Amino acid sequence: MRARTPYKVFRVVALVVVVLALLAPLAWMVAASLKTNVDIYNPDKAVFFSPTWDNYAKVLQQANYVQFIVNSLWVAFAATALSLLLGVPAAYSMSRFSMGRSALVVLMARVIPAVSLLVPWYYVFSNLKMVGGFTVLILSHMFVSLPLIVYIMMGYFDGLPIELEESAMVDGLTPIGAFRRITLPLSTPGIATAGILSFIFSWNNFMFALVLSSAHTKTLPVAIFDFVGYASIDWGGLMAASTVVTLPIMLIALFAQKYVVSGLTAGATKG
Repeated sequence: MRARTPYKVFRVVALVVVVLALLAPLAWMVAASLKTNVDIYNPDKAVFFSPTWDNYAKVLQQANYVQFIVNSLWVAFAATALSLLLGVPAAYSMSRFSMGRSALVVLMARVIPAVSLLVPWYYVFSNLKMVGGFTVLILSHMFVSLPLIVYIMMGYFDGLPIELEESAMVDGLTPIGAFRRITLPLSTPGIATAGILSFIFSWNNFMFALVLSSAHTKTLPVAIFDFVGYASIDWGGLMAASTVVTLPIMLIALFAQKYVVSGLTAGATKG
C-alpha cells in the first residue's frame, strides 16, 4: 500500500492539472464576457473586477443573436433528426447482413476531409439556386453526421445478440417488427450517443455555414465574426457570444453524459 501511495498522488495531481488546463480557457472566456474591453487589457483586473452585463445585452439585443440561436437550433435538430432517421436503419442493415463494402464506403466518407468538398458543393448548390438557404446547410451537415451515426450504430448493433430477434420472429414478429419492438428499444443508449454527438457537430460547425449560409440563415459560429473588425476586436462582445454558443453544449454534456457513457461502453465503439 505504501508503494502505491506515490502513484495515487501522481494520478490525482495529473488529473487536477488536466482539468485545470481544460477549464482555464472556459473560465477566462466567461470572466472576459463580464468585463469591458479596457478591463480585459488591464492585467490588474485579471481576477478582481467589476462585472458588467453590457456585453450580453449587446449580443442578445443589439446584434440580433436570438435569430442566430434559432437558426443554429433548427439546422442542428433537422440535420440530426434526418441523419438518425436514415442512419439507424442503414447501420442495422449493414450490421445484420454483413455489408462490408457499404461499411467501407461509410468509413471512407468519415475519412474524406469535408473542406475538400466545399468548392464542389458551392458550385453545385449555387447552380441549383440553393446557396443561402437552410436546406443546403442541413444537407452539408448531414454529410458528416450521417456517416458518424452509421459508424457508431454499426458497432452497437454488432454488440446486440441476434438471438433476441430470432426469438421474437419465432413468436410471430416479422424482421421489421423485431427491429422495431426489440432491437430499437435496446439500442436507445447508442442512438442517444450518436444523436448527441451529431447535434454537437452541427451546433459547432463553422466552415459549412461560413460558405453556404446567407445573412438570414447565419448560425452562431459564423455570427461571432461580427465582433471581429478590420481595425479592432470587440473582445467583450466576442467572449459573450462565445459563451452563448458554448452554454447549450455544456448543458447537453452535463445532463446527457450518462447516455453517452452508457452508449459508448455498451458497444457503440465496437467493431
